[in-house]
Amino acid sequence: MADLYLKNGLDVQSQPIEILMTNGKIEQVGQKLAGTTADRTIDLAGQSIVSAGWIDDHTHCYEKLTLYYDDPDQVGYMTGVTTVIDAGSCGADNISDFYARTRAKRTNVYALLNISRTGILAQDELGDLSRVNFETFQNAVNEYPDFIVGMKARMSRSVVVGNGLQPLILAKQFQAQLMHHLPLMVHVGTNPPELQAIMAQLKPGDIMTHCFNGKANGILTTDDRIKPFVQSGYEQGIIFDVGHGTDSFNFHTAAVATAQGLYPQTLSTDSYHRNRENGPVYNLATCIEKMLLLGYPLSEIIPMVTSRPAQNFKLTTKGQLAPGYDADITIFEIKHGSKKLTDSDGNTRITDRLVKPEYSIVGGKVYMIGEL
Repeated sequence: MADLYLKNGLDVQSQPIEILMTNGKIEQVGQKLAGTTADRTIDLAGQSIVSAGWIDDHTHCYEKLTLYYDDPDQVGYMTGVTTVIDAGSCGADNISDFYARTRAKRTNVYALLNISRTGILAQDELGDLSRVNFETFQNAVNEYPDFIVGMKARMSRSVVVGNGLQPLILAKQFQAQLMHHLPLMVHVGTNPPELQAIMAQLKPGDIMTHCFNGKANGILTTDDRIKPFVQSGYEQGIIFDVGHGTDSFNFHTAAVATAQGLYPQTLSTDSYHRNRENGPVYNLATCIEKMLLLGYPLSEIIPMVTSRPAQNFKLTTKGQLAPGYDADITIFEIKHGSKKLTDSDGNTRITDRLVKPEYSIVGGKVYMIGEL
């Protein structure tokens, strides 16, 4: 007998969907699974949407830090997110402690290893290039090959201080030297270094996070056109990630880019305890509401938080509702109501479509969000 049966759900296209799960894996998926029995059945009564478990590929959830930190479960299963990726909070010096802490979490947790061995102990982790050491980086990757799924370089003025582009050049050298390829996520923000110089170093498959920030060093010209080098990098295969964060999502930038055909491949929060508790991020569901408000259909948004991050970071058993994949599932409703949404620059818009996660299913274990 199966462990769990989801019946009478809807997929993101509003079509019927039912799912059977056994031993933490998806066993069957169909519009109607006739004659099915399981230890537990959840009847969604044709009201709730079922998607692969949401993946937030840019969080900061190493609890031991003092600058950017959170509990992985607070940004994870308690908000409908079944998998979180910490984006560079840790370097080689503290990744072991982070790994140990995450073993007791209900949420699936992975890490992007900061190229600075200290991680983000302070804002300027790339201000001293003696912290950027390939041997310690490779050793950490060797020790945690199933936990470290990528690498992170934060390329903005307060982080690199006077080192300009050099940390990114070193990151690309690390990437080329690694025994097993890891995708590189690059944070962009206030210059120097200049966005054009940063993007010139990136290759297809590299990830530029904070793509919709409203800063002068961003993707738009002063007359609201996508900068030519940005368009070129996008077309060549650089992956654009939202990475909302406290300072890095602007409604106007996002709307202009969308109108000109530049769409992010992935949607992430860049959440830590302060912007989760006090906004403007709050959670991934709120970020989905913002994308809906910008005109993205749900069927285009959900891949940004499921199949695409899974593909980018080689999470080969996650991100899809298909037999053999992990039984990581998010169940949610979209309700009508009124809510004020705020971007990172204090601009507000009103939405009437509210995203309400109801259940997180992680490895076949069911957590009802309203009871958490």
